[in-house]
Amino acid sequence: MLHEITFLCIAAFAAGFIDAIVGGGGLIQTPATLIALPQYPVATLLGTTKIPSFLGTSIAALQYARIVELRWKLLVMMGSIAMVAAYAGSRAVTMVSNHFMKPVIFGMLILVAVYTYTKKDFGTAMAKGHSKKNEWLWAVLFALLLGFYDGFIGPGAGSFLILFFISFLGFDFLKASAHAKFVNLATNTGSIIFFGASGHILFQYAVPMAICNFTGAMLGARLAILKGNTFIRIFFLLVILITIIRFGYDIFFKTPL
Repeated sequence: MLHEITFLCIAAFAAGFIDAIVGGGGLIQTPATLIALPQYPVATLLGTTKIPSFLGTSIAALQYARIVELRWKLLVMMGSIAMVAAYAGSRAVTMVSNHFMKPVIFGMLILVAVYTYTKKDFGTAMAKGHSKKNEWLWAVLFALLLGFYDGFIGPGAGSFLILFFISFLGFDFLKASAHAKFVNLATNTGSIIFFGASGHILFQYAVPMAICNFTGAMLGARLAILKGNTFIRIFFLLVILITIIRFGYDIFFKTPL
């Protein structure tokens, strides 16, 4: 058990670090849990990862909140919807396979990577004169879809949130990352409520992983704040590329989850 916890703690630290900057920590933490604990159901492993994700996201959100002006009304609305949707997504993962969604996500990620790479000023500054027409409608729809996705599969959810805040609300990467963390807190909460109530959390692994995720997230958020938008943009592209490789491998080689 000791070597399993050590392996999972290293993965949790890396996940917290990456997730605090651009999201996507689940790309490391989820597969690591599947490798280390194959004897448990997938729903139990997903539930276990939500505890460290929540703690790591919490410290990152607090650090961002100290320097970034947040739109609290928007966050409360999106967070409330996303939490309920994540609960539904987590419930769904215990009943149906999530493999059918992967080809769709794979294609979307390729488009995101190409767009971000070719549009050099994407997310490096606040968009001036950004239209606020239908802003709240898009926020509701995205919170609903992203919340369900995060509860159902998870990896890459934070990156999609950042993309939304930049593309639809005109935020720069730093402000988008800050807002994404608070919505992510809500999705993690929704999933934890379901997985906890249904006995799908292994606390003997979740607690030490949470401590390591917390430490990684603290360092990641500080680095993102220190380096600024250009650094976050490059990191964002790297995480999207890794996500594409991960989902591509799952699709074409038919690995679990």
